[in-house]
Amino acid sequence: MSLMDRIEKDIIIGMKAKEAVKVSTLRMLKSAVMNYLIQAKKDKAEDAEVLSVLAKQAKQRRESLESFEKAGRMDLVDKEKAELAILESYLPKQLSDEELRSEVQKAIATSGAKTPADMGKLMKVLMPAVQGKADGKRVQEVVRSMLTP
Repeated sequence: MSLMDRIEKDIIIGMKAKEAVKVSTLRMLKSAVMNYLIQAKKDKAEDAEVLSVLAKQAKQRRESLESFEKAGRMDLVDKEKAELAILESYLPKQLSDEELRSEVQKAIATSGAKTPADMGKLMKVLMPAVQGKADGKRVQEVVRSMLTP
């Protein structure tokens, strides 16, 4: 079963169980995937594309959560946390710090990167391996710490 099929099935299950937050979150996700398909001029989304859209949606929720906490809007914080939890349940398990460092080491060996100036080369090799499994900001911090002498 593809990821998109699973999301559509979970929308139906959520509607039957009257889980309003889950249904609205998954509908927003489905809408974001459909918008991606329209822009990409495609008929059907591959799992990797759905994961990419899913990661973007989760990142938006994290950023909104941060903004709402700074503004003291606890009602919106709770809503964003609930939506983020639902979205994260569809994302692959996040890499631990040790696993991420291991992936970076492999990418350094493959790309031959030695200094922070080689970061672009390294990220090109590394990002496909960790896509959806680690936040880009976190990956960048680890790469920078490992390339800085």
